[in-house]
Amino acid sequence: MSYRIRFTREAEADLMRLFDFLLEQDIDSAAKAEAAIYKAIELLEVFPFSCRKADADEHHTLLRELLIPFGGAGYVVLFKIENNETVTIIAVRHQREDDYH
Repeated sequence: MSYRIRFTREAEADLMRLFDFLLEQDIDSAAKAEAAIYKAIELLEVFPFSCRKADADEHHTLLRELLIPFGGAGYVVLFKIENNETVTIIAVRHQREDDYH
């Protein structure tokens, strides 16, 4: 089974914000981060249930987080398994950020 991955506008904005920040620092790091994030997201096409639950509430078992290591920290992708065909990326943040934006 293969899931279709879709991004909310907020998640797309998160990615742009994260990449823009890195572009100001180091173009090579920005390219590597982008590749790492999109490569990790490919996992969701096949194994979205392998990621940790984002909420301890038993009613939100389809809300999950994908951890993406990168450098000394990494990124966290919040997503929801909508049905047996679609996974929706809701938000993306750097692990050192307080919470999703």
